[in-house]
Amino acid sequence: MATTVPPALNQGVGYGVVLGVGLAFAIFMIGLTHILKRFNNEVQTSEMFTTAGRTMKSGLVAAAVVSSWTWAATLLQSTGICYRYGVSGPFWYASGATVQIILFATLAIALKKRAPNAHTFLETIKARYGPAAHYTFMVFGLIANTMVSLMLIVGGSATINALTGMHRIAAIFLMPIPVVAYTFVGGLKATFITDYIHGFAVLIIIITFALTAYQTSDVLGSPSAVYDLLVKAAEDHPVEGNKDGSYLTFQSSGGGIFFVINIVGNFGTVFLDNGYYNKAIAASPVHALPGYIMGGLAWFAIPWLTATTMGLSALALESNPVFPTYPDRMSEADVSAGLVLPYTAVALLGKGGAVATLIMVFLAVTSSFNSELIAVSSIFTYDVYRTYFNPEASGKRLIWMSHTVMVIYAAIICCISIGLSENGISMGYLYVLMGVLISAAVIPAALTLLWSGQNRWAATLAPIGGFCCAIIAWLVTASKTCGALDVTCTGSNDPMLAGNVTALLSPLIFIAVLTAIFGVDKYDWVSMAQIRMADDHDLIKDSGLDEEAQRQISASVCAVLTLSFLVLWPMPLYGTGYIFSKKFFTGWVVVGIIWIFISLIIVGIYPAWESRETATRVFKVMFMGKKPSQVMNTQVMEGESGPQGSGTATPEKRDPSVKDS
Repeated sequence: MATTVPPALNQGVGYGVVLGVGLAFAIFMIGLTHILKRFNNEVQTSEMFTTAGRTMKSGLVAAAVVSSWTWAATLLQSTGICYRYGVSGPFWYASGATVQIILFATLAIALKKRAPNAHTFLETIKARYGPAAHYTFMVFGLIANTMVSLMLIVGGSATINALTGMHRIAAIFLMPIPVVAYTFVGGLKATFITDYIHGFAVLIIIITFALTAYQTSDVLGSPSAVYDLLVKAAEDHPVEGNKDGSYLTFQSSGGGIFFVINIVGNFGTVFLDNGYYNKAIAASPVHALPGYIMGGLAWFAIPWLTATTMGLSALALESNPVFPTYPDRMSEADVSAGLVLPYTAVALLGKGGAVATLIMVFLAVTSSFNSELIAVSSIFTYDVYRTYFNPEASGKRLIWMSHTVMVIYAAIICCISIGLSENGISMGYLYVLMGVLISAAVIPAALTLLWSGQNRWAATLAPIGGFCCAIIAWLVTASKTCGALDVTCTGSNDPMLAGNVTALLSPLIFIAVLTAIFGVDKYDWVSMAQIRMADDHDLIKDSGLDEEAQRQISASVCAVLTLSFLVLWPMPLYGTGYIFSKKFFTGWVVVGIIWIFISLIIVGIYPAWESRETATRVFKVMFMGKKPSQVMNTQVMEGESGPQGSGTATPEKRDPSVKDS
C-alpha cells in the first residue's frame, strides 16, 4: 500500500510546468522550425519529416540517443533498484541498458549499407521476407513502442502527482500535448533539437543533485557521511540476499536477477523500437557509428550517478525527519511507482529539489515520447498506409498520415495509461514485463540485417513461438512460486526472470529447427537495396571510411565495451563479495561525477560546436541581411504522385556555399 505523503508543491506548480513550460517549449520549437525553413532553406517534405534529411552529425545523434534512452524509468526505476539492493543496483541498471545501444551501432551500419533509403526497419523485413513476416514484426515493434510510451506517461504522471498533487488523469492527458505540437510541425529534426536541449537540462540537474548530496548538503555533504549512514542502515534493516546484508556490496541475489531481466528487456526496447532505427536512418553515413557509441558511453553515467546519488541518499536519510515518509520506510508500492527520487530530492533540497525533479522528469518523459511518436507514425505511414493501401501516395498525403497517426496514438496511450494507473499497474511492473512481451523478436530481427541464411519461415514463426513460450514460462513460474496470478506475484523476480530469459533465447531453438526443415536461405540483399531511390554509397566512399572498415571498428569496439561492462568490471566485485571500504566508495562516487561531466561535454557541448557553421550562417541571414542561397528541391512538389512524390530522396540543386546542418 502506498504511503500518504503531502505533496511538496501545490497543484499550480504542476500545471505551470506541464502546460506552461511544455507549451512555451513547443512554441519555441515551432518558431525554430520556421526559422530553419525560412533562413536555412529547409523544406518540410515527407522525406525530411521522417528522416531529417539523412544528414545528422554524430554529436546530435549521440544527444538524441541519450535523450531518447533517458526515460522516466531511467531516472526513477534505477533509483528504486538502488534503494532495494544498494550500490550494485545503479551499475546493473546502467550496464544492462548501455550494451544494447553500443551493439545497436552494428545494426545501424548494416541498415545504412543494406537499405540506405529505408524509412523504418520494418521496410527491410517486408523487402526480404514478404508480408507474413512484415505483419509479425510490425506487431512486435508496435508493442515495443506502446510499452515504452506507457512507462513514460504512467511513471511521469505518478511523479507529478506525488510532487504537486496534480490529478494523475490531468497529468496523463496534458503531458503529451506540447510534444505532439512541436513534433507535428518539425518532424524528426525537431526531435533531435529538443532531445539536445532536454538532455542538456537533465544533465545539469543530475550534476546539481550529485554535488549537493556529496559536497554541500547540511544533512549529508560528503561520500564519507553517506557511507557511514549506509552502514547503519544495513544494521537496522539488512538486505535479504546481499552479502552480510550490506548496501555496499555487488554480491546481491536480487540485484543479479534484476540485471538479467534488465539486459533482456532492453534488447527488445532498442532492437525493436523503430525510434532507434529512425535515428540511424537520419544520421549521415559516416556519423552513425560514432554517434551511437558516444551516445551509449555518455548515457551510462546518467542512471549510474543518478541512482548512486538519490537511491543511496534515500537509504541514508529515511531515518532523518527531513525525509517525507519519516518515521516510516518507503512502501514497496511507492518504490515501484518511482517515488524514491522525488522524495530524496525533497529531503536534500526542499521545494527547490521538488521543482528540479518535476522539470527533470517532465523533460525526460517528453523527449522520449517524441521519439515514440515519430517511430509509430512512420510505421503506420510507410509500412501500413503506403505499403498496403496507397503505394502511389504523394508526399503531402504521407505527411498528413503522419500527423493523423500522432494525434490518434497519443490519445490511445493516454486512455490506456489511465486504465493501468487506476488498476495499480506501475511503471516498475511495466519495465520488467516488457522483455516477456517483445524480446522473442530480437534475435530474428538482428539476423535479418546480419545473416543471409535466415529463411522467411524462421523469421516469421520464431518470434511467435518464442512469445508463446515466454508467456507460459512467466505464468507457470508465478503459479508455482507464489501460487497466484495477481500483479504482486507475476511482477516478482522469479516469474519475470523466467519469462524474460525464455523470450530472448527460445527463438534460437525455433530458428534452428525451421532452418533444418526449410533450409538455409541464400539472400543476396538486392530487394533491400531496391527500397532506396537514391544511392548513398558515394557518401560512404567520400567519407574516407568504407562500410567494411566501419563494421570491423564497430565489432571491435562493441566487443571490448560489452565485455568490460558485463564481465571485467562487475564480476570480480560480485564473485569476491567485496564490501566497499569508505575509500573505495569515495573513489566510486568521484568516478561517477567525472563521468557525468564527460557526458555533458559529449552531448551538451560537442553538438553545439559541431553545428557552429550552420548556426553562424543562420544568424548572419537573420540579423545581417544576407539573403539565403536558393535551393530548388523537387520534393516540394507535393502534388506529384508516384515514387518521387512519395518522399523519396530526390537530387537537389544547391549553392555550394550552403552546407548541410
